[in-house]
Amino acid sequence: MSPQEPGHFRRFARMAMAILAVRRLSETEPVPQPELPPRPAESMEAGVDPSERTVPANPRAETLVAVLLAVAGLFGLGFLVTYIFEGLNTQLLGLAVGGMLLLLAAASIIAGKAVVPQETSVEERDALLEPTEVEGVVELVESGGEGVSRRGLLIGCGCLAGAGVLTAAATPLASTGPRLTPIHETPWHRGRRMLDERDQPYRASDIEVGTFYTAFPEGAKWDQVGGPLLLVKLPPTFLELPRQRRAWGTEAQGILAFSKICPHAGCAISLYRYPTFSPDLTGNAQPAFTCPCHYSTFLPGRGGELVFGPAGRDLPQLPVMIDGDGYLRAAGGFDEDVGPSWVNVHRVGE
Repeated sequence: MSPQEPGHFRRFARMAMAILAVRRLSETEPVPQPELPPRPAESMEAGVDPSERTVPANPRAETLVAVLLAVAGLFGLGFLVTYIFEGLNTQLLGLAVGGMLLLLAAASIIAGKAVVPQETSVEERDALLEPTEVEGVVELVESGGEGVSRRGLLIGCGCLAGAGVLTAAATPLASTGPRLTPIHETPWHRGRRMLDERDQPYRASDIEVGTFYTAFPEGAKWDQVGGPLLLVKLPPTFLELPRQRRAWGTEAQGILAFSKICPHAGCAISLYRYPTFSPDLTGNAQPAFTCPCHYSTFLPGRGGELVFGPAGRDLPQLPVMIDGDGYLRAAGGFDEDVGPSWVNVHRVGE
């Protein structure tokens, strides 16, 4: 035997062992796999129809759904009532909308579980909207009401709920246009007295030069946008009112009244400057109101003229008169609408 023969023998032996191992693995029985449930199509082919249809026919659930729909509609109508009588009361408005949506959701859940038929069906997918299948679709939709004994009640309550939803959705439109917003109405009219923070009426003698006062309408809500006023008294040196309002500066001994609400973003004006040096009619030396929010500045001596800041228009002015007892009263309404300009406070055509 040559020296290379033992090495060849070992290689042949390893090859023979590998071939034997592969043969044994091929003869091993396959591991059984768990059976999967048949797919719907296979079940249909095997003659097993998985379709199932159950008609609840539950009058009690129908009544409950009808009640929920009716109350949801009342909540939607309540949104409109709140908007009319309470204004922008966000708590009540949110409660009305939230209650409406919650009741609609509850009605939908109960109707889907206990009123309409429960159906499981399997069908092959074909082209959609075939003309020949339109009638079948109509029949399928109509079959959804099978087992419902109070159809008229449910339809009526559903219409009420729909009316409530539409009302709640359309009500905010009243705040988007100048003809619908109630901001044009203010509590001020000719003869209404002006009160201080303690409900005491102002006398003309109470108003001094160099400071400003806040006034409120007597016998009206103070929280209305057009309610609070700014009162100042100016000497003739500072009076340069527009021509159509020139008499307003002399009828009340130089006492002028303006809306306290800034026409920019609706902030309350609370700053007033009065020059302590030699007065003149230049804008820098005039008495002025300043809004603390965005620093819009208005000159009362020039009828509330805007001279600085982002406000888009002048400060609305109210005419003032003095009655026989010396009390300050409104001599009419504002010269223009009050409130922020970004809610369209200008009337159409003005």
